[in-house]
Amino acid sequence: MLDCVIIGGGPAGLTAAIHLGRFRRRVIVIDVGEGRTGLIPRTWNHPGHPAGIPGAQLLHRMRQQVAELGIPILPERVLRLDRLPRGGFEVLAGSLRVARRVILATGVVDRLPPIADARAAVLAGQLRLCPVCDAYEATGKSVAVIGTDAHAASEALFLTHYSRQVTLMTLGAPAQLSPDDRTTLRNAGVVIDQSPDVTWDLSGEGVTLDRPGASPLRLNAVWSGLGAVAQADLATGLGVVPAPDGRIVTDDHQETSVAGLFAAGDVTTGLNQIGTAIGQAQIAASRIHSILRATEARVIDVPAK
Repeated sequence: MLDCVIIGGGPAGLTAAIHLGRFRRRVIVIDVGEGRTGLIPRTWNHPGHPAGIPGAQLLHRMRQQVAELGIPILPERVLRLDRLPRGGFEVLAGSLRVARRVILATGVVDRLPPIADARAAVLAGQLRLCPVCDAYEATGKSVAVIGTDAHAASEALFLTHYSRQVTLMTLGAPAQLSPDDRTTLRNAGVVIDQSPDVTWDLSGEGVTLDRPGASPLRLNAVWSGLGAVAQADLATGLGVVPAPDGRIVTDDHQETSVAGLFAAGDVTTGLNQIGTAIGQAQIAASRIHSILRATEARVIDVPAK
């Protein structure tokens, strides 16, 4: 029996593997390879990298660290996760595996606007997904957010801290905003553009949006304000009730409402940042090691001083 199966090989999953490996635990990582970190052209706010680091390069280094600890990273998709009657879990991917604990680091899937090869635009830095991550690089430049609702409007307002040239593009759909929201946007200088049949020109360094009956809108970058879908099905299948946004709620130790099932990273409630995911994974791994030490009679009660 494994001590832990980690499902997901992004920053959270790999961090958990590194810590559990250094705790000399029997661990595997199962990762289908569809995480969002690999799409980051360069993350600028990850400590220790003043020149930034591409997401794929960060993952490569973390995977190397996991491999040096002898932990397998299996390129498989988890088809089923079940609880065992006497504790522990069965995980069905390429084969059936049994583990005492499971960490879900399955992340989220971003909703992308309907443009050809949107993933390539993300990799090129023309289409962006996280204003917290990279709004700084667009300071003083013309930018836009794609979306129709309060979520997209909130991202547009966030960007006004960096630029006075912010447009909320609905791509022809009606803006689903209250009068108060519209007033807030207008007072902040955000332009709402509901032009239909917009053509995207990604051939240059930035983005040009050609609008029928209007002049082209030339932008440094466009953010998708369409939200993301938490990959929480394995948790809900075990009875975990998700938060209103679909993400997984955990306690202070990253354990879900199902005993022995932990979660870390973007799939959980909280800030979607690499540093946050790493911290959550460290907490989960340390808690699992402590629990297993207790079952192995490797702990004593230390009186508080």
